[in-house]
Amino acid sequence: MKAIGKYIIIQKIEEQIETKSGILLGAGDMQDVRYRKAKVVKSGTLVDAIKEDDIIYYDRQSGHTMMINNEKYSIIQERDVVVVE
Repeated sequence: MKAIGKYIIIQKIEEQIETKSGILLGAGDMQDVRYRKAKVVKSGTLVDAIKEDDIIYYDRQSGHTMMINNEKYSIIQERDVVVVE
């Protein structure tokens, strides 16, 4: 599996947010959060700043999902990444 150009193959990380009172909020409660967390599986041939296994935050409305070798991946563009941990 290889990403081409400025595309990045990622696996989304399901996040839970805990409120100050200790209540866990699930994915349905995160609709107002614009950015999502993911792990980079493969970076495209023209991507320099983002490497395999990086944890990133990207715009939740970007990209598309596809099945590769019976696993679910999302494909985004480098420009959709806002933070690399």
